[in-house]
Amino acid sequence: MQELVQKSDHLIDTVPFRLQRKVPGNINWGWRLNSIVGARGTGKTTLLLQRAKGLKAQHQEVLYVSLDDLYFTENKLVPLAKEFVQLGGKYLFVDEVHKYPGWARELKNIYDSYPDLIVAFSGSSILEIFKQDVDLSRRALIYELPGLSFREFLAFAGIADFQSVPLVDILSEHRDIALGIAGNIKPLQHFKTYLQSGYYPFFLEKNRDYALTLEQIVHLIVETDLRFMKGYDPSYSRKMLQLLRVIAGTAPFKPNISKLSERIGINRTTLLNYLRYLEKARLIALLHQPEKSISVLQKPDKIFLNNPNLYYVLNPVNISVGSMRETFFQSQLNVVAEVSLHPKTDFLVVYDNQQYAFEVGGSNKKTTQIQQLNNAFLALGDIETGFSNQIPLWLFGFLY
Repeated sequence: MQELVQKSDHLIDTVPFRLQRKVPGNINWGWRLNSIVGARGTGKTTLLLQRAKGLKAQHQEVLYVSLDDLYFTENKLVPLAKEFVQLGGKYLFVDEVHKYPGWARELKNIYDSYPDLIVAFSGSSILEIFKQDVDLSRRALIYELPGLSFREFLAFAGIADFQSVPLVDILSEHRDIALGIAGNIKPLQHFKTYLQSGYYPFFLEKNRDYALTLEQIVHLIVETDLRFMKGYDPSYSRKMLQLLRVIAGTAPFKPNISKLSERIGINRTTLLNYLRYLEKARLIALLHQPEKSISVLQKPDKIFLNNPNLYYVLNPVNISVGSMRETFFQSQLNVVAEVSLHPKTDFLVVYDNQQYAFEVGGSNKKTTQIQQLNNAFLALGDIETGFSNQIPLWLFGFLY
């Protein structure tokens, strides 16, 4: 255990502390068992370490461990927790739980056995926490850490630090909000950079090639992380990467599952399952028509990449501006609202029990498609400020 303690102390002491993210929903750190899930590269490890550092507790009271550490090839988590508590431990941070067999049962045992120990654990977005062999639903609070919003990107890049804006305020006061922001920065200039290389916090690491790092992350998700999904066959990794590149070449698009199945060389049922694996890994987003019964074997009505940055590693040669705009819109709105397809426009958004229709496009987009609709808006990609129901697309990057 001493070696784990030394690693923990070093990581907590050296983690950067100036820039800190807030998880949508605001984590209740006082709860005894918190779970932070998210895609690779979104900053889950940094979040845990920063929380550990921010406690300003005695070293012996705080321990960070990653369950992919070699220590856990021969040792279990429960005995470690027991020893930690006996030595005065109060806060246990557990990373990469999806790589540890039986993690849910052991965390349950720790929760039940040590009522004074506060535990926070993180894992891949592929985790199906409530589908494990034990019930954590009454014990764990679950939060998802998405990629950076455009607002967070501006703050992390040192450009400007603005407050997040609720959707209802953007819809009703967008002109004043946009004018206030544009009076301090050039939003369209920075928005272009964000779309290419601003969704993942590792853009701050100046010595790393952003596109190469993101490409490596995609491969790690497909070749390593997804093997922890029940029913996933690792031998299909190359087909999954092929599927991603096909999607990137045409997304967002209405899929013909039969033709896509034939092109990739896997049967229809397997294809539908694998599309959902890619969605859980936050590499793609699957959208459906509203009020449609969605089952495992129900094909999606439209497929998107999860976020705009993925185009630059999966389809850098032929990037559609329109696709980029729609992908950005759904990536930001999906964090704070329920997003589906609209039968007459691009998107139907349900926020605080209200429905809104959105059409995404450029500055020349006409209001024709939304004229007969209630609560309908245009999200326009190349305008700095808007008017009436025409809203700058970039402003939706201030939702979280």
